[in-house]
Amino acid sequence: MWREDRASAAQGIELVDVGVDDKGLGYARARMRLAEQQVNGHGIAHGGHIFLLADSAFALACNAGGHTTVGSGGDISFITAGRLGDVLVAEATERLTYGRSGITDVTVRRESDNAVIAEFRGRSRRLK
Repeated sequence: MWREDRASAAQGIELVDVGVDDKGLGYARARMRLAEQQVNGHGIAHGGHIFLLADSAFALACNAGGHTTVGSGGDISFITAGRLGDVLVAEATERLTYGRSGITDVTVRRESDNAVIAEFRGRSRRLK
């Protein structure tokens, strides 16, 4: 899945780590350095790019177990601003799965000072 993800690659998102814990739940870390095309007119990270980073980590985590899984929804809260040149790291943890559905939480932090940039919650659905 990751090799074919052209949207994430085009934004410079890198896979750091992905796997499954001892309970069978997925986790992932992805990172992105904020480039000129990713900041808005206020000089801060465009929310859509932060969402894309979080969504990419979410996708990695909920697909880590090898089942084809897609997002069925996602919500984000922006906590503080990222700025040009900041490296953002998204850490995703699958919280639970039930039937073919799941919930995954993602925290996006600035790498330099560990400040929380955003909190994301994704809802997933396993395909048959």
